[in-house]
Amino acid sequence: MTIGRTLVADFLRARREQLQPEDVGLRRDTNRRVPGLRREEVAELAGISAEYYVRLEQGRDHQPSEQVLAALGRALRLDDDGFAYLQRVSRVVPAIVPTDDPRPGVSTGVLDLLDQWSHTPAYVSDRNHDVLCANAAARAMAPGYLDVGSNMLISVFESAGGPDRTSDWETAARALVDSLRFHGDPADRRLQEIVGTLSVRDRGFRRMWASHTAKPMISGVTPSFVEPFGWVDFNWQTLEVSGQRGLFLTTFFGPAGSPAAAALAYLAASINRDIAS
Repeated sequence: MTIGRTLVADFLRARREQLQPEDVGLRRDTNRRVPGLRREEVAELAGISAEYYVRLEQGRDHQPSEQVLAALGRALRLDDDGFAYLQRVSRVVPAIVPTDDPRPGVSTGVLDLLDQWSHTPAYVSDRNHDVLCANAAARAMAPGYLDVGSNMLISVFESAGGPDRTSDWETAARALVDSLRFHGDPADRRLQEIVGTLSVRDRGFRRMWASHTAKPMISGVTPSFVEPFGWVDFNWQTLEVSGQRGLFLTTFFGPAGSPAAAALAYLAASINRDIAS
């Protein structure tokens, strides 16, 4: 079974099990034993034969057509991100020549840009959430998390044990997991290493990864502890680096007059003092 067929099969199965009859206008009968929809119900909603859908979910069929993918997306109530992921994995083929170090480098222009943003924390990561570079403001705002060479996903899961996992932590961790699935290359040995490591270490990661939710990280708000301000909510925005596929630039900022803006000004002044001393 090829990588693509396995991914499609796993994704369809996970999404089917998460969708309830009431979600698609079906009546729940007392004899239902499956956790979500039945295979034949998905097939009927998509307008395809039950036998063909079973082959897809078992990874025994060749590439489904765009029409079939669109029908399955509607039947499974996929959002735009989920459907984009389904389209991508249905076309996945194994890497022909795996490389020892597939992580791309960051261009000099991007490095110079980050250094000039003295008041704007910013970092560049790859599709696996490995941090490739970070400016001084970013390292000061999130010490340990944005060190070059660290992996944000592993850092987040190692930062809190079970009882210490708040709703904010859960939201941040799930966003990273969903983004890893959306952007990750299944044939990439680094992706396999991260997923394998966290699957062994952490039950919470196994639960999130098994949900098969795929969503890019675009923007949001994240809390960070900054002395002497305490916990501060920073806005963040992630942009794909043009011309360097699989690299993403993330910046943090705060509205004028907000605690985040005050904290960023304080960090910038502290960095300048350290440079001058």
